[in-house]
Amino acid sequence: MRLALHAEWTKMRTVAGPRWLLLGTIALTVALSAAVTGVTCDAAGCGDDTTKLSLTGVDLGQALVAILAVHVITDEYSAGAIRTTLAATPGRITVLTAKAVTLTGVVVAAGTIAVLGSLMAGRFILPSRSLTSVGGYPALSLADGPTLRATVGSILYLALIALLSLGIATVVRNAATSIGIVLGLLYLFPIIAQTIGNPHWQRLLQRIGPMTAGLSIQATTNLNNLPTTPWTGLGILAAWAAAALLAGALLLHRRDA
Repeated sequence: MRLALHAEWTKMRTVAGPRWLLLGTIALTVALSAAVTGVTCDAAGCGDDTTKLSLTGVDLGQALVAILAVHVITDEYSAGAIRTTLAATPGRITVLTAKAVTLTGVVVAAGTIAVLGSLMAGRFILPSRSLTSVGGYPALSLADGPTLRATVGSILYLALIALLSLGIATVVRNAATSIGIVLGLLYLFPIIAQTIGNPHWQRLLQRIGPMTAGLSIQATTNLNNLPTTPWTGLGILAAWAAAALLAGALLLHRRDA
């Protein structure tokens, strides 16, 4: 496993693509979070959940995380390098595990910077809009339990999106198709849920959708209105990721390279 991890880390740090996607994740997440907070908030307020609003950029940053995760394995299939990888490390599950561990590590690192940057942007923007503790808007702080949970949960959310994407890409083995499937799972569930008139089915889709369920972890107010509790929602996303990785592992073990 140690040699497999070293090989995957070498691939990750010596290719420009992952570096730019990780930097893009940080930049887009912070930029969108700051822009939405700045546009939405004024002296009249910006809703109850300023923490969730300050983390809005995760909605966009996750797309680049998904693209990165897909290319971690599909690039090797498209170039034929997967045969060399499997020859060097005959245990196919070991290869996938090493990719998952390395991917999780870099996404958690980038995600931490992106999420903390978004929170810091919100911390500066809110007071500039006259939204201070005097008006019932305390400064965003990790000392606040719900804010800490939303922050840590958002980082874990990005890591789980990466693992879900890696699993799907391992099954499909084509970058464009894999990206389409992942982004469809993430962004179509909320759209479809909004177009359904039946409240029961709407809430069900919100509960099982990987994005809507997973992002429940960001909520710090009005928790009773959520389709599921914050940690349960993140658990649903974890189940999606585990299922995708399991399917990918089984097919990687059984199919020819």
